[in-house]
Amino acid sequence: MSGSVREQAGRARVAAEALAVATRTAKDAALVAMADALVARTPEILAANATDLAAGREAGLSAAVLDRLALDAGRVAGIADALRQMAALPDPVGEVVRGSTLPNGLELRQVRVPFGVVGIIYEARPNVTVDAAGICLKSGNAALLRGSSSAAHSNAALVTVLRDAVAAAGLPADAVQLLDATSRDSVKELMRARGLVDVLIPRGGASLIRTVVEESTVPVIETGVGNCHVYVDAAADLGKAVAITLNAKTQRLSTCNTAESLLVHAAVADAFLPPTLAAFAEAGVTVHGCAEVARHSDAVVPVTDEDFATEYLSADISVAVVDSLDAAIRHIGRYGTGHTEAIVTDSQAAAREFVARVDAAAVMVNASTRFTDGGEFGFGAEIGISTQKLHARGPMGLPELTSTKYVVTGDGHLRS
Repeated sequence: MSGSVREQAGRARVAAEALAVATRTAKDAALVAMADALVARTPEILAANATDLAAGREAGLSAAVLDRLALDAGRVAGIADALRQMAALPDPVGEVVRGSTLPNGLELRQVRVPFGVVGIIYEARPNVTVDAAGICLKSGNAALLRGSSSAAHSNAALVTVLRDAVAAAGLPADAVQLLDATSRDSVKELMRARGLVDVLIPRGGASLIRTVVEESTVPVIETGVGNCHVYVDAAADLGKAVAITLNAKTQRLSTCNTAESLLVHAAVADAFLPPTLAAFAEAGVTVHGCAEVARHSDAVVPVTDEDFATEYLSADISVAVVDSLDAAIRHIGRYGTGHTEAIVTDSQAAAREFVARVDAAAVMVNASTRFTDGGEFGFGAEIGISTQKLHARGPMGLPELTSTKYVVTGDGHLRS
């Protein structure tokens, strides 16, 4: 491991020791200072972001990637507001998860404690830089951030602003550090930093997540790809179904909770598909559909197995007509990624069966997939959406950035 990454990890560990005992008042003051500094220094942040966007366009980055990369004054203000909202949330550190007095008189408490040093490897989105730094600080963790080279200037500007604000608030600037994004070696070294880094969280595309999960010796919390489905049941209110489907796909194309597949029960296909396909066409969405879907529009592109398995992050959606609720659930089981799945139905029985049988971090009933989000759930800014089943699942807010320890208090107790 290179001296640079080792040295940064060592400094992060020292900072983590200070954060672990910092009061909520001190941490919240730092978060507010970070928010204020982002707004005050927006021009320099946007200038750095403009450099990244120009380089991205020249490199031929897709519209979806450029959208994730782009900042403007409104987005910076929104990122700052997320920090202020986080400051208003309860501090998870020290929370008693459970406690009791054992029969022998020992007092037992399980309390939340910080992980220590959290490494985050992520792609494109500069907002993740701020969200990750803020949520780590609030939960008492030092953050080692490794963003993508496409956002290098934006991330450097943001981290400079954040570090200055943290130091001015009286906490260690090394609570927030940015690793070199110009070399793949920094990723490899971070993944091998077991003993220096306590947990690693990848945020990005399937290949990045798979690489980190398979090659890291540091414990990994897996955030997942979002091949999300909307299933329109035979008992659906079709007006609601059209609106939910359109929102789930088009409200923002480049997020992991955007719907990428639509399944329609055959009993309502003739009534539901014409207005939905027309709405997709008006929104500029390309439909990759089965033969039953293609009957309703010449603009439908023949769908393939690869289409059904794809997280598009673009103005594309795969659509299939299914003959039953069971067929829809089996389709989701084959192609879904365990992120978010939605059913539109007025049947309580269908909703219950869908919720019970679909294996996903979040299941929506008569609601858009776009609601799977830490902010929408009231958690404040999230570190990611976990699709694994250990430690954390779904949007990862402040409690999910902690571990626990048992505190046992006795009065000279001896085990016999």
